[in-house]
Amino acid sequence: MAQFSPSASLLSSLKFENGLIPVIVQDAGTKEVLMFAFMNQEALQLTMDTKTAHYWSRSRKSLWKKGETSGHYQKVEQILTDCDTDVLLLLVTQTAGACHTGYKSCFYRTLEGDIIGEKIDD
Repeated sequence: MAQFSPSASLLSSLKFENGLIPVIVQDAGTKEVLMFAFMNQEALQLTMDTKTAHYWSRSRKSLWKKGETSGHYQKVEQILTDCDTDVLLLLVTQTAGACHTGYKSCFYRTLEGDIIGEKIDD
């Protein structure tokens, strides 16, 4: 499996605030936004090395491999950064739902409480 080979200068210019960088996760095929998370440098390195998404859990204060308990892995197809190098965008192939509640996307409801997303798991 080929690893990501980022530009050393671009990688060193990433802005980690309090050790974390925000990450938007998008379906590589449909471009649907699946979730939002954070990475620390170790999570980013693991993601680049394995092409499987790893994140930093702020609540558990630990690394987590997406899908480790649910089986809903994210195969990372591409990693992009924004113009300010302070946000990452992961384009992924998602196995089943991205949301821990069983929905395809974490963004499955409106502010009014209407469910608009697709439930993958029951």
